Amino acid sequence: MEYRKLGNSQLEVSAITFGAWAAGGWMWGSTDRNDAIKAIKASYDVGVTSIDTAPVYGQGTSEEIVGEAIKGISRDKVQVLTKFGMRWDLAKGDFAMHSKDNNGNAIDVYKYAGKDSIIYECEQSLRRLGTDYIDLYQIHWPDSTTPIDETFEAVSKLIEQGKVRHAGVCNYNAHQMAEAEKTLNLVSNQIPFSMVNRGIEKETVPYCIENQKSILAYSPLERGLLTGKIYSGYKFQEGDHRANLPHFQPDFIQKTNELLDKIKPIAAQHNASLGQLVLRWTIERPGITIALAGARNTEQAVQNAKAIEINLSKEELTTIDGLVNNF
Repeated sequence: MEYRKLGNSQLEVSAITFGAWAAGGWMWGSTDRNDAIKAIKASYDVGVTSIDTAPVYGQGTSEEIVGEAIKGISRDKVQVLTKFGMRWDLAKGDFAMHSKDNNGNAIDVYKYAGKDSIIYECEQSLRRLGTDYIDLYQIHWPDSTTPIDETFEAVSKLIEQGKVRHAGVCNYNAHQMAEAEKTLNLVSNQIPFSMVNRGIEKETVPYCIENQKSILAYSPLERGLLTGKIYSGYKFQEGDHRANLPHFQPDFIQKTNELLDKIKPIAAQHNASLGQLVLRWTIERPGITIALAGARNTEQAVQNAKAIEINLSKEELTTIDGLVNNF
């Protein structure tokens, strides 16, 4: 595994990081708790020391699973990345969505990052994770109802108390990052990035490179689309949010699979799967520090981690870049 420092901090994380959204089951059709715990442990055994989760993933379930999985591991050998600012138990802030919890009960989710809420959320996360500190604490989504300085003053307080080591953001643009930076030092921005979703390259990537902020690329496999295992007419489990997304409509699936067919020969030369090639390409992109890869079971977790073993030549990267640019 490769380990990279986040921003200008001394915190080292694994270039492939375990993304624990699907492990929480919420919006993914369900979860098998034991499979998820085993997947995290298996990825750790092959060098994935960093795990990214959030309270809203399964309304606490994902964090509990992560806490269970790292129980036997020395705390300084693993990096716990979690988030705040999405409440399903408090109707305050920006309304985000109507949803259902893992038991099928209706819930309303709000983006809210007020000071008292953050302090409360941190305590809940520490309890579920079974730890006394969080390595990277990230606002999950911008909240237009709370001043950015109020939000990050609360995070500063948590850092002073030793409950949080480093601060990051998710889904922030360059302007919002600069505003947050007036209050405390950010080390990272977690944003969606993939071969078929490269909007951040225009403004956010240049800002992060210039200001020494790491980018944590989430959905680098575009929620499974870039594994080559999704085809037109694919049937999703009930409750799987992907069924209604634009990227999972027949025309887009076909277009994506045509791109994947063109890069398949490179994957084959490295005895790698398409997913592994995509992950390796992602962490070779300018400004991208880590790729978050989710896994529902041990096999997927180990395969994701092994993406690090692919050594792409400059020629191969240029070829892939050209195909992606023409997408």
